[in-house]
Amino acid sequence: MTLLLRLLRLAAADFRDRVRRPAYAAILLAAVGLGYLATPSRGSGWVVMQVGSYRGTYNSAYIGTVVALAGTVWLLLGGFYVVRNGLSRDESTGVGRLLASTPLSNAGYLFSKFLSSVMVLSSMLGVLALTAVVMQLARGESYAVNPLQLLAPFVLIAFPLMVLTAAAALLFEAVPLLRAGLGNIVWFFVWAFVAIGGQSPNAPLGGIGVHPVVRSLGDAMRGQGIDPRQAGEFSLGLTLIDKPLTTFDWNGFAPDSAYLLGRLAVIAIALAATLLPLLWFPRFDPARGRTNGTRAGGGAGGGAGGEAGAGVPGTPGPLSPAGTFGALPTTNVAYGNPALRLLHGEVRVLLQGVPRWWWAGVLLLTPVSQLVTPASGVSRVLLPLAWIWPVLIWSRLGTQRHEADVESLLGAYPSARRRVLAEWGAGFLLTAVAGIGPAVRMATGEDGTGLTHWLLGALFIPSLALALGTLSRTHRLFQAVYLPLWYGTVNGIAPLDFMGSLRLDDGTAAGMAPPVVLGITAVMLALVLGTGTARRAAS
Repeated sequence: MTLLLRLLRLAAADFRDRVRRPAYAAILLAAVGLGYLATPSRGSGWVVMQVGSYRGTYNSAYIGTVVALAGTVWLLLGGFYVVRNGLSRDESTGVGRLLASTPLSNAGYLFSKFLSSVMVLSSMLGVLALTAVVMQLARGESYAVNPLQLLAPFVLIAFPLMVLTAAAALLFEAVPLLRAGLGNIVWFFVWAFVAIGGQSPNAPLGGIGVHPVVRSLGDAMRGQGIDPRQAGEFSLGLTLIDKPLTTFDWNGFAPDSAYLLGRLAVIAIALAATLLPLLWFPRFDPARGRTNGTRAGGGAGGGAGGEAGAGVPGTPGPLSPAGTFGALPTTNVAYGNPALRLLHGEVRVLLQGVPRWWWAGVLLLTPVSQLVTPASGVSRVLLPLAWIWPVLIWSRLGTQRHEADVESLLGAYPSARRRVLAEWGAGFLLTAVAGIGPAVRMATGEDGTGLTHWLLGALFIPSLALALGTLSRTHRLFQAVYLPLWYGTVNGIAPLDFMGSLRLDDGTAAGMAPPVVLGITAVMLALVLGTGTARRAAS
């Protein structure tokens, strides 16, 4: 009992730390917005859940189910990015080393991190449930709030998948190959597979849990004289409609024992995945795992008991007379345009550590782009491919000075806005270089529309990365936003297309209009500059 209370206190402390972070607020606001989108008014031109030309009346059962399903799909992705930094944060802050010296076991430590993540995701579900209540009263189709019918979908459908998401985030962090940005990209495609394939009635363990809902909706329609086969297919996802849907009454679904066992099995799998890293996870103990270039018992550059200044040029050694210094290292004075030097420095910082095989991929796209006919075909296939390649590098924008703990040092720079614009310029150059192959093919093919939107995309992407990185101070928020944006463009969702990938029959762009892209870009840059000014004023 004492151990359980200790784990609960540790999880609660970690939970309080996580919910104070900007990324939590951003994902939570997006979830609330999704709750609004999932329950459109009768005259709106979209719907999230429907059965052909029908939908349920906005009572507690229906509105709770649609918000729970929509929230589940979103939090499987956005929630994963919020909770997947528990281990890395303890490592970077040194808390992990302290915990490694305590009697807390590996299993207890991993379980407390898992429990903290479940608490974070459950708090988001709680906010979504409150949003559902507000939307039911706001839509006004039913004012009788039934707490049991409203909360049941959150408990039966959403909660088991949030537990699984928490376990997956912990497992990804414990696997060295998936610990960094690659794991975020892998999870995005896992999410896409689960969100789509999980709706199948043959999905393992009931998938995302929607099939009993579909069956119950059909039974309710038949009871009211509506043939579900003639009404149309069930759809879960943002869908545009040209006329209001007809409503029918539905009072929720009654889960059978097989469904409940499937939900419990999902939770059991999550618990097993939480404990799986016990096979290899060293819990920051340098005697068992990686030591980040330091020796056990000593800091970088010396073992325990070593001299603090030993081995550092220009500092007194153990045998040097006190106050005697060697030749201090000097830096040659660089002349030229300060803005260009600053831009060059930001480019070097942004691209540090980029492997050669990454550049080989960029170079490969250039000759391949020239073989595509017609030129407009480049924007449909190769441009999206070119502009997913640098996603992990873009996500560094706006975050590196915080992660390297040099914000206070950079605060002394005489022109902070010039430095921010140089960082944005480095992102713009990276975007342009990554997409240079498609741009050349558009130019040789006289695709003016494609070139215009290529330029707009090259302005938009670094602005989005810098804005989200500055606000959240983490790589993950940009990855969580950009990957669905890119995926929607590739799958033909015109309102999400910022790069001119989708075309109408006459060759004009079907996506965002140029003034819209420019306006959003300007707003994001203004937000970056304003955030920096506010933080400097508060410090």
